Amino acid sequence: MSLDLHFILFLLLRMAIAAAFVVTASIITERSGPVIGALIATLPVSAGPSYVFLAFDHDAAFIAQGALSSLPVNAATIFMCLTYVVLAQRHSMLVSYGSAFAVWIVFASIIKQFDWTLTAGLAANLIAFGICIPLLAGYRHVKMPLVTRRWYDVPMRAALVATLVAIVVSTSGWVGPRISGIIALYPVVFSSMMAILHPRIGGPPTAAVLANSAWGLLGFGMAIAVLHVGAANFGSAIGLSLGLATCVVWNLTLWWNGRRKRLATA
Repeated sequence: MSLDLHFILFLLLRMAIAAAFVVTASIITERSGPVIGALIATLPVSAGPSYVFLAFDHDAAFIAQGALSSLPVNAATIFMCLTYVVLAQRHSMLVSYGSAFAVWIVFASIIKQFDWTLTAGLAANLIAFGICIPLLAGYRHVKMPLVTRRWYDVPMRAALVATLVAIVVSTSGWVGPRISGIIALYPVVFSSMMAILHPRIGGPPTAAVLANSAWGLLGFGMAIAVLHVGAANFGSAIGLSLGLATCVVWNLTLWWNGRRKRLATA
């Protein structure tokens, strides 16, 4: 088998695996409502496969450095969510998502100009979430209409994540860890939610899913920091495992805390 054919087949396999992850997460999200759906959406559904496949091709130092660039991008994502949530109350999907995407691009362009340290990345997240979480709180409690899935919904999400994985894996060798870390954190799941749900159920209910994701996204940022420290000190496999465990434990804690509050007020 030629080297090019081997690369293409392996790339297609990676894309298929990533697509399977997002299909499973999408089905669970649609059946769970805005709160549980938001917690699932903030698991590393798209970034996780991207980093796993990067670890196949690069050493732990590359993964650790990429995570440093991903960390401030997580702060850009929460500002993207805030932009969409506010605009979606009265504007169309095109205006709301287009503006949110533009905000993410501007922040990502600024982020790539700097060599980030762990302290600086954590500070960027603390500032961003300190601003956005209170502003998003008023948009969280909206009744979720019944969502009827169309035939193209899940394939579209799967295709988006598979494309992201293909871009990250194919370009990582020449763009380096900094740009790879930025691309890997593009919020594919949130983008697909905006594009699919907004035309169907309206802006406010879709915005509620994203507003509920704020605390989960904060935990995702902590998981990226753990990934960096773990990969730098113990290798890629341990770093990735610790990062995933951080996300899962954080989101389970959020779910348990929310459940306990509901039972207390019942």
